[in-house]
Amino acid sequence: MGSNSGFGERPIYDAQKRPITAGGFVDAGPVVFKDVTKEAGLALWTHTMGAKDKRLIIDTNGSGVGLIDYDNDGWLDIYLVNGSTFNALDGKETPPHAALFHNNHDGTFTDVAAKAGVTNDRWGFGVAIADYDNDGWPDIFVTNYGKNRLYHNNHDGTFTDVAEKAGVTLGNWSAGATWGDYDSDGRLDLFVSGYVHFDRNDLPYEKTKATGYSYCEFRGEPVMCGPRNLAGEPDHLFHNNGDGTFTDVSEKAGVADSVNRYYGLTPVFVDVNDDGKPDLLVANDSTLSYLYLNRGDGTFDDVSYTSGFGLNEDGREVAAMGVAVGDYMNNGLLDFAISDFSSEAKLLFQNEGNASFNEVSMFSGIGKVSIPFLSWGTGFLDYDNDGWLDLMFVNGHIYPAADRLDWGTSYAQRPLLFRNLHNGKFEPVPAVNGTGLAVVTSGRGAAFGDLFNDGKIDVVISPIDGQPVLLRNVNPDHHHWVELKLVGGPRSPRDAIGTTVHLTANGMQQRQDVLSGGSYVSTNDPRLHFGLADATDAGVAEIHWPSGAKEIVKLPDVDRIFTITEGKGITSAMCGGQACPAEATASAHPATPGKRP
Repeated sequence: MGSNSGFGERPIYDAQKRPITAGGFVDAGPVVFKDVTKEAGLALWTHTMGAKDKRLIIDTNGSGVGLIDYDNDGWLDIYLVNGSTFNALDGKETPPHAALFHNNHDGTFTDVAAKAGVTNDRWGFGVAIADYDNDGWPDIFVTNYGKNRLYHNNHDGTFTDVAEKAGVTLGNWSAGATWGDYDSDGRLDLFVSGYVHFDRNDLPYEKTKATGYSYCEFRGEPVMCGPRNLAGEPDHLFHNNGDGTFTDVSEKAGVADSVNRYYGLTPVFVDVNDDGKPDLLVANDSTLSYLYLNRGDGTFDDVSYTSGFGLNEDGREVAAMGVAVGDYMNNGLLDFAISDFSSEAKLLFQNEGNASFNEVSMFSGIGKVSIPFLSWGTGFLDYDNDGWLDLMFVNGHIYPAADRLDWGTSYAQRPLLFRNLHNGKFEPVPAVNGTGLAVVTSGRGAAFGDLFNDGKIDVVISPIDGQPVLLRNVNPDHHHWVELKLVGGPRSPRDAIGTTVHLTANGMQQRQDVLSGGSYVSTNDPRLHFGLADATDAGVAEIHWPSGAKEIVKLPDVDRIFTITEGKGITSAMCGGQACPAEATASAHPATPGKRP
């Protein structure tokens, strides 16, 4: 989360003398998001993490958000990880509970975490959603300081923690996680990033042995120490054995990070070079970020330097927190955005092909605007359904002193939304007073998805020490759209994680990938969303399944959520949040198989 030194850029204030991170609002402009937290019922839950003075690194990072349809009713539910306190860990006070908000289909949500058995009375950080045992029901992996949890879905609204039996508990500080079938055996494997080795008996206050007796300050102000000068935790890759257990293959695969022990935060399995095998990204804090290419033999090749992914455009390490994945150029190649510390531009990596990246934050228009903000959750989303991916960052500082001192920034911050201009550049969307972009909160985790089944992408934000924020997409466009829920066949993961879809429609081609993990230690909507602008033809989807099969499916109509099953084409559809009439899917059977890549 950045080095504790430096003076950075000149402070920026708005006309009301507010730091630009908590100001700069306008009275008129496009209204993209509405804050519906209270009416949705989410304001009844509060995130808690550590002490209020934030003098220890464990107090500052915040937690993630997972979007999950845990009861398979076709509507996304929300899992919010909670933190903890030392007193709670010691049994001196009631531990903060995670929330599982069930979607009531009417714009409201009900917290059923206690009934479901997923309250996680530990110090929680990340969440990765996936159907790891291919039984058709999504499961929940939660990273903790202490032992991790693997909540197996019991198919009846409840979950059972099977992490001990599965062998994935670990035990110190796990930050993020991602699921992917790295060896193409049809079973999802699990990667867990290690952050800092945190010892309760040797707390990393300044001028202590744990911090190398260093004096920790930011712009002359004494602040918490870390992560630099602290011992890191290794990363772990767990191979799915297919019997409910996992085997740690980190060293064999070459992704253990056991020597450097960089400060891993958000990992993502995704096919970077389009060879049909999931590669691995790891956003590392204050160090080189990792890009591992999958060799296809159970091992990975570290191309972090040679690919251009590991550093910013100045060749420097950054405090990478979150990762956004998407083809914002609509050229079939995956690009990446990285959230970063304040006083630094947020990163945008344009894919040049062959796993080669060019960092273009300044050229793209996101760099200068983003410098004062300290960013965490991030995502590519087509908020206006014009067929081009826009980019959002969720922000919040780690030092409470930001509100007391003249740094030109603030502890709580507003989100940033950048509109894609279709030419490789973005422009900031103004924050209109009273709208979702003007919400000022200490943002951390964020997840992106269609929570209301209306074809518009919404955002759930988890702040540190506060109530979550639900930003409903109310953009006034009347553009068309289509969403795909994919179901893998016998040789693919059941939930189709690792699938790539190229949609040809409206005279253009878009790409989306089914992922588990990303943003900042969070998991987005597993359904793939495509904006169609004014087109009334939903186009043709070319689906590259993890099994190696390729399938061509003609989509019969716009403004639908289609379920596509590998080898069977469209098997169901939702219209306006309900099952479509049978004739809505009839024209799409059967699917057309393609050649294997």
